[in-house]
Amino acid sequence: MNCYHCGCRLSEKDFCTACGADVSLYKKILSLSNRCYNDGLEKAGVRDLTGAIISLRQSLKCNKNNIEARNLLGLVYYEMGEVVSALSEWVISKNLKSDKNIADDYINMVQSNQGQLDTINQTIKKFNQALVYCQQESHDLAVIQLKKVLSLNPKYVQAHQLLALLYMDMEEWEKARRELMKCQKIDTNNITTLRYLKEVDAVLAEADLPKGAVKQKSKNHDDVVRYQSGNEIIIQPVNVKEFKGVSTLLNIGIGILLGLAVACFLILPAQTKNAGDDVRAELDTVREQLDLRTATIGELEQRITNLTQENTTLTEQLATYVGEDGAMQAVDILLQAADAYIAEPDNIEGIAAWLEQINAAELADKTEAYQKLYQQLIETVGPAIAENYYNAGYESYRRELYEEAIPNLTKAFEFNPENGEALLYLGNCYNNLNDTDRAVEIYKRVTELFEGTERARRAQTFLNELTGE
Repeated sequence: MNCYHCGCRLSEKDFCTACGADVSLYKKILSLSNRCYNDGLEKAGVRDLTGAIISLRQSLKCNKNNIEARNLLGLVYYEMGEVVSALSEWVISKNLKSDKNIADDYINMVQSNQGQLDTINQTIKKFNQALVYCQQESHDLAVIQLKKVLSLNPKYVQAHQLLALLYMDMEEWEKARRELMKCQKIDTNNITTLRYLKEVDAVLAEADLPKGAVKQKSKNHDDVVRYQSGNEIIIQPVNVKEFKGVSTLLNIGIGILLGLAVACFLILPAQTKNAGDDVRAELDTVREQLDLRTATIGELEQRITNLTQENTTLTEQLATYVGEDGAMQAVDILLQAADAYIAEPDNIEGIAAWLEQINAAELADKTEAYQKLYQQLIETVGPAIAENYYNAGYESYRRELYEEAIPNLTKAFEFNPENGEALLYLGNCYNNLNDTDRAVEIYKRVTELFEGTERARRAQTFLNELTGE
């Protein structure tokens, strides 16, 4: 036990010998945490898992760093089928103590088995779906889902309890009792289980009350005794002299009548009841099969809906590829440009018409083959296209048609980034149009791209005039 203030090991004194801090209350709290841990360990040993959880949580309230209590709490959760809660406790334990912590083994045991992880995920999904069915009052579908959950995780106490509650709602008390007994084998002192079991036992006990007669002896007459059987009162005479011959025949007749009565009222109803039980069992089997098929149909319908949505999404994606602005359209334009070059290499205007439709800013999103073909076309015909645009732009510039010159000079520089004259005249166009911001921007590009040249010197001169430097 270490001091909470300085971390030094504590002695039997009520104060820390290193820093002098008062640790009497601190020791009591840690002692209470250990006591609750021991209590939880004892309860877990006799499968009182609910009581163990209460004690271990109390232990962690007193000392959140009680690693043994936290690891044991995870094991208790795991034993009750609460795998997610168990993993949460083990992860917290590992974060509190990363070295020599058995929680590592527990976590690896669960996470290293991919099949077990898939089973846990399926269990959680199906249990949540069962809850949804319960909220929708589709109890038959909920029962089917819970049976699937318990086939994957037989120790899931909450699933057993919910299934028992559904059976109680459907007045299938024997099935409910079987599920609750399974819960009790896992967790002997679960309050919810005991409460449900008390209700079920009360109903079953009331149904099994004997219907025998209640004997009542009358003191009004000395020669009769009264018996009450159900709603009928039977009066039997006593102290009557026996007549052997007549009594023998009478006894035989009574025996025959009793035999017939037994046959009519005991044997025949029992056979009828057995036949009815067989019919009900067959009906239950058919009903379960029908519910299973209904659930399967529901799952298939959900899959159809998901596939329909996926198909719609893929169709929309395909439209983006083959539409006017899609990837297929861009590829088609580039192929048309290449075909125009192959068919007539001197048709610069025709090739340029196709290349102008391609947005160079979007090349990074294209495939490597697309970029390579585009670059080859630009290297091959780009200078010629740039020269045509430059000549047209320069002619407009010379005639002081600056707005007409700007598009041609822009394209001339795009197709031939080495053409500094086109970029310089473009800046002059904006300067003459009094678009100072654009002119300054372009002059700066000229000075950066063509540093040390006559073009850069002239651009710097214009730039100084505009900025006043």
